[in-house]
Amino acid sequence: MTTTARPDHTRNASPYLYGQETAAVAQALQGGQYGHSHVTEEFEHRIAEFLGVPDAVAVTSGTAALHTALLAADVGPGMEVIVPSMTFCATIQAILAVGATVRFIDVDPTTLCVTDQLVMDAVTDTTAAVIPVLFGGRAVDLLGARQELNQRGIAVIEDAAHAFGSRSGQHLVGTTGALTCFSFGPIKNLTCGQGGMVIPRSPEEADTVRRLRLLGVQESQGERANITTYRVGGFGLRYQLSAINAAIGLAQLDHFATTADTRRHLWHVYRDALAPLDGVVLVDVDVDHAVPHLCQILTPHRDQVFAELRAQGIGVGVHYPPNHLQPAFAAWHRPLPATEQVGREVLSLPFHQHLTEKDIDTVVTALGQALKSAGGS
Repeated sequence: MTTTARPDHTRNASPYLYGQETAAVAQALQGGQYGHSHVTEEFEHRIAEFLGVPDAVAVTSGTAALHTALLAADVGPGMEVIVPSMTFCATIQAILAVGATVRFIDVDPTTLCVTDQLVMDAVTDTTAAVIPVLFGGRAVDLLGARQELNQRGIAVIEDAAHAFGSRSGQHLVGTTGALTCFSFGPIKNLTCGQGGMVIPRSPEEADTVRRLRLLGVQESQGERANITTYRVGGFGLRYQLSAINAAIGLAQLDHFATTADTRRHLWHVYRDALAPLDGVVLVDVDVDHAVPHLCQILTPHRDQVFAELRAQGIGVGVHYPPNHLQPAFAAWHRPLPATEQVGREVLSLPFHQHLTEKDIDTVVTALGQALKSAGGS
């Protein structure tokens, strides 16, 4: 594990390494296959084993996972995808990459997640898919809407970038029947340095994603080693996860139980420390079932508090500016009152495994002072 001389509350998020990652990368390099290799396949196998699912397909990023999932679900031009505006812009860019259009929907302001009712109210004759975003690590299963969505041929593609290891009831995210996309980027709860994973719904879908991630080539790497030609069956992309990144993921996975326990503990510490403060609401991530990715508050004095805490060197952030207000997505703008209010009030507190309880006390003390300055208590 690396350390830093500066206080850990100065960073909003930070990767956390356990010490085995360097040796794992060195071993992958010594193996001589730096791209997709048996190391990548072992990572896929271990993720599938962790989740208890038949298959998992590794790709280069969470955005690549969403892109290939949409393609595997046959979403394309002339179709519409329902998605919350409250997400990182990568979710929207993946929809545009397949030529589909966006229908933004609102969120529950207490969870920053969509609900069954919000989804079903937005369905139209051209809706091809719904992308619920599992914000902050909170699971969203849409079980109340799933039967009708299935009957109408509408795919549920989970953006679970924040939610690896979280549960919906007793079921791990990735096991409830949706086409699920994970991100293993630098600051995620499990990191590959950069990477992603698609959890397919069927063997056929797994085969489709594997072809898509390697330029449409139908034969696997092992099969190509024993033949003089190969077949390109259709459109594809260069989305294969490298052995180097997979090696990091494997080392991280060995310690994931510790990661989950630590992040839940830190979130509980924040919850208890924030309880006496007036003028803030802690965003509910259902911490008993989630592995939290963010710790966020809502305050009507967000901009003043943000500026004051930043001036004190405290690494607060905003996740995320609503996408329906972004110039690139203006064509799909529609009024979303809850999202717009959240967009004005949401503030992400420093949250990562380098934090100590003393760091959290420093953050919350400074937050209380900033709220008083802004008239919040």
